[in-house]
Amino acid sequence: MESARPRVGLVLGAGGVLGAAWLQGALAALVDETGWDPGSADRVVGTSAGSVIGTLLACGVPPWYMVAHSAGESFDGLLDAAGDRASDLPRSAGAGFSLERAMPRPGPGSWRLALGALKEPRRLPPAALLAGWFPRGFISTQPIQDVVRAACSADWAPHPGLRVVACDYASGRRVAFGAPGAPAARLTEAVAASCAIPGFYMPPRIGGRAYVDGGLWSVSNLDLLAGEELDLVICLNPTSSRDGVGAPPGRFLRAQAGRRLGHEARCVRAAGAEVVLLQPLAEDLEVMGENLMASGRRHAVIERARQTTGWQLRGLRDVLSALPAGAPPFTARLAGPPASWPRFEDSARERFAAA
Repeated sequence: MESARPRVGLVLGAGGVLGAAWLQGALAALVDETGWDPGSADRVVGTSAGSVIGTLLACGVPPWYMVAHSAGESFDGLLDAAGDRASDLPRSAGAGFSLERAMPRPGPGSWRLALGALKEPRRLPPAALLAGWFPRGFISTQPIQDVVRAACSADWAPHPGLRVVACDYASGRRVAFGAPGAPAARLTEAVAASCAIPGFYMPPRIGGRAYVDGGLWSVSNLDLLAGEELDLVICLNPTSSRDGVGAPPGRFLRAQAGRRLGHEARCVRAAGAEVVLLQPLAEDLEVMGENLMASGRRHAVIERARQTTGWQLRGLRDVLSALPAGAPPFTARLAGPPASWPRFEDSARERFAAA
């Protein structure tokens, strides 16, 4: 008798432009080393940069394609979810920046969050305590929404287990869009909200409320999976590291993120799941540098992450041996010219319709 397929969760953490690049390379390594399709995870939790990459996975865009597209490869005849040439999409995964048309507003971006943090400072994480005092951002989230729109033609992803994490800009509370009981949101809105760094991006409004970056609550939000009855949770977290290298500010922030990540991992393990944590090594940090919003090193970060994550995964083969093998197009290219391939979104819908 065949053993039951394990229930698996995938968590993709925050990390800006270069964090998204690291996630792409790390996911490609995960496929290389295990043959598993990360888009088939029962739950996919994405925060900020991780929400963009998690959404691509949930819409059927495979890691091998993300890497090839970033490298400049063209796929003549392949169409995206909007019916446009897939190769025409910018290769920066939403890293282009343009000014929002709305006039900037002086003063704190969220008086309610700022004053609420003064009244009850213990109810929010440190980043959320400060977020309300930053001025309202002036950079448009449109490039991020364009990436999502190219991956998904519907209001939400084909994957029923996708969770996109943002924070309510008035209360600072965490919201996991896509989860039962969460506010209704279109996928483009939810991902834009998850990425909306206070003081930088203009916060999107969903259902009359403004939302900002889910990394204010936690850069990983791994603990959201503590009650999901999973057997294995794989967390890729670009903003922490076991290697204490780099300039003091970045080293301090990575250490803080690592402590929070460790606490969340213990919560998930206490609920009965095995937890695998994959983080950048010193070799990754050397390429990434301290400015995670610098787009010029994107592909170098992808290639280094593919290498270093492969090293980490080879020491985890026993833990990951139960992962089922995936199939093309999610783990490898289909045969024939790209013009003959189905759209990735259509393949994803077929997969979850059959599940």
